[in-house]
Amino acid sequence: MLGVRLLVLSVLCVALMVVDARFETLKPLRSQMGLVLTPFYWLADLPVRTWQRATEQISSSTSLVAENEKLKAEALLMQRRLQKLAMLTEQNVRLRELLNSAALVDDKVIVGELIGLDPNPFTHRILVDKGERDGVFLGQPVLDASGLMGQVVEVMPYAARVLLLTDVTHSIPVQVNRNGLRAIAVGTGSPDYLELRHVAETADIKKGDLLVSSGLGQRFPSGYPVAQVTEVVRGSGQPFLIVRAIPTAMLNRSRYLLLVFSDSRSPEERATAAAQAQESADREAAEQAAPAPNEAAAESQEPEIAPAAAGAAAPASEVQP
Repeated sequence: MLGVRLLVLSVLCVALMVVDARFETLKPLRSQMGLVLTPFYWLADLPVRTWQRATEQISSSTSLVAENEKLKAEALLMQRRLQKLAMLTEQNVRLRELLNSAALVDDKVIVGELIGLDPNPFTHRILVDKGERDGVFLGQPVLDASGLMGQVVEVMPYAARVLLLTDVTHSIPVQVNRNGLRAIAVGTGSPDYLELRHVAETADIKKGDLLVSSGLGQRFPSGYPVAQVTEVVRGSGQPFLIVRAIPTAMLNRSRYLLLVFSDSRSPEERATAAAQAQESADREAAEQAAPAPNEAAAESQEPEIAPAAAGAAAPASEVQP
């Protein structure tokens, strides 16, 4: 019985397909059935579409996260490069200042770089990358683009330790650049100022005066900026003035330093050498300004030709009358 029904249904299906393919009789019925079955199609396709959307969202979120991480890394690299560029710009400025300072120094100098600081808070010492192999010696003056910083107190093969002006154990003979008044500037342990010792109450010194090295003691060459007076206290009941000055060198900020090799010649020898250099420069300038030999010969021949021409013209003037 079941087989008969299955056979009948199969024949009916084949007949409907033949009629639908050959004729248009069932077209309205197919349209109506398609309209009725559309919600069922949508429901049947819902799991597939939901899965596709979820997959797309997950992949899109993953790609966005990866892209975001990539952009963050690129931004970090760009910031690092920008910081490096800013550092190189500042370093270029400092090196230019240092080169300008080296051009104004008459003595031989070498450029050193700061590579370390003394961890002891009660001492002001730094470590530079020049040592005995570079000719550095004990007591050698050290300065930056703005003024004197200190002197070498320990020499190693490839490094040297420098004692700064502001250390409590350091002192330097100075003089007021305005009037030549001599004094001793000593460190206070503070990187912000120095003090002048044993300045008489009647001394001609005032705020704003520039203190330069006097050259006394043969340790520091004369004429280098040391500090600028910021405070002068008078009438304190003491026999001496209280004078404070701020160092001209950037003790806490300078990275590149100049180690000075002082000229051991006497002032007379320096003056003689300068005069000889000026004389040789004048001689070279005169040689460059002198005419070439061919031009000089041509100029020397012109006066000889002129009289001959004058002599030839003289008889003609006599015959003319």
